Amino acid sequence: MTDSPANGGTTSESRMDRILNTIERIGNKLPDPAILFVLLLLTVWVCSAIFAQFSFAEIDPRSGKPIEIKNMLTGKALAEFMSGMVKTFMDFPPLGVVLVALLGVGVAEHTGFINAALKGLLNITPRKLLTPMLILVAIVSHTAVDAGYVLIIPLGGAIFYAAGRHPLAGIAAAFAGVSGGFSANFVPSSLDPLLAGLTQSAAQIIQPDRMVNPLSNWFFMSASSMLIVSLGWYVTDKVIEPRLKNIPIDGDMSQAPKQEALSPLERKGMMWSGLSFLFGILVLFLAAFPGDSPLRAENGELTASAAPLMKSIVPLIFLLFLLPGVVYGYVAKTVQSHRDIIKGMSVSMSTMGYYMVMAFFASLFIASFSQSNLGALLALKGANLIKWLALPGGVTILLIILLTAFVNLLIGSASAKWALLAPIFVPMLMQLGLSPELTQAAYRVGDSTTNIITPLMPYFPLVVVFGQRYVRNTGIGTLVSLMLPFSLTFMIGWVVFLLLYWFAGIPLGLQAPYTHP
Repeated sequence: MTDSPANGGTTSESRMDRILNTIERIGNKLPDPAILFVLLLLTVWVCSAIFAQFSFAEIDPRSGKPIEIKNMLTGKALAEFMSGMVKTFMDFPPLGVVLVALLGVGVAEHTGFINAALKGLLNITPRKLLTPMLILVAIVSHTAVDAGYVLIIPLGGAIFYAAGRHPLAGIAAAFAGVSGGFSANFVPSSLDPLLAGLTQSAAQIIQPDRMVNPLSNWFFMSASSMLIVSLGWYVTDKVIEPRLKNIPIDGDMSQAPKQEALSPLERKGMMWSGLSFLFGILVLFLAAFPGDSPLRAENGELTASAAPLMKSIVPLIFLLFLLPGVVYGYVAKTVQSHRDIIKGMSVSMSTMGYYMVMAFFASLFIASFSQSNLGALLALKGANLIKWLALPGGVTILLIILLTAFVNLLIGSASAKWALLAPIFVPMLMQLGLSPELTQAAYRVGDSTTNIITPLMPYFPLVVVFGQRYVRNTGIGTLVSLMLPFSLTFMIGWVVFLLLYWFAGIPLGLQAPYTHP
């Protein structure tokens, strides 16, 4: 797996490969992910019992009081843990998203709709452009909240395999676009007003009438999407695929698509399924278009996080894959009755058994870690250190990005992190003469780049499962070693891009100055 100068590689590439291979070996020697989450849960309990004995001066912005570590080993805490175990698992955010979406995707896959769609896509997309196309689609998927994790990442593996490329490279590229470039998008999403609302509240601590436009980072994030596509394209083709060339594909490939022409029956099925999909989109448009549509939020917005349309993304994915999947099955004669449709759903659920086991233990760990306040304490300690250093603006922005990236390894939710950090970062940097909009942009860079290397990210176990479809011994170490080059490249490239963008004076977005006041 290691390139050497003798076979066309370079010394630096060989050293990098050795480092990544070591990370993979060490990572895969860790316990099974489910057991790893159990061990982490026990670690959190022990640490919480130790640090609960101390008092801390840091003020928790969520309560306005000094932060306290909750002892998770008291009788009361353990009783609450046991009594709430089922609810904690059922409320685990990715669980419902994955299972409901995969019901529709399972039908589309079982009837052959996805297979035929991929073959058609491969016939019109040059092999060399598969990588940037995949990363670009992954970035746009952010508009549909978490849809990219369930749809784009497994499709990335299928597309690459059908094109004769290693499927793990496709999964890695898609994961990099969906999660590593999480904030980069030229299409506004519900994340924009969500973060802007928290930024505005934090800014009003210093200036009560300060407003923050929800699209205050739009221009920068639009430009960043092209940066992420370019960097991801380079890393996938020049770093990841060469490392994977000797990794055998030993999964069940019996149903995997192949790059070949569509048969007449498949073309007919694609035509009618495509028309049914467009019909579904038309119905959705007509339902959402009126100003008084029940799919709109109370203020009339469709893309607000509180809008029923945004809350219905996962059911819509289910329906918009179920409809063309069923139509394709009957037209292409790949299904005979409704029993075949239900079988498709059942097959898709049967592949999720391992993920559900991991999700159970992951949900318990994440809930305990959040309740203990250990992650919040680390974030506040780091923020206070940056404030104490009082460094120049550019260096401070860099430290904000690095601290956010570190906190992101511990706290997965973008909104939860910003709710914690915004009341600290935004007023602090306003006093240094830097605008809330610039601080928010720096946060979004740091928040995105380490998503793809932390097993604590809720969807990380799911990506491991997707990889095991092609390479059975895919583990946490495998995925981390694949994603680390993306993470480091995105971090360095995006930081440099933000600083150059700032120094060039290009607007961050609408009503977005760089300085305060």
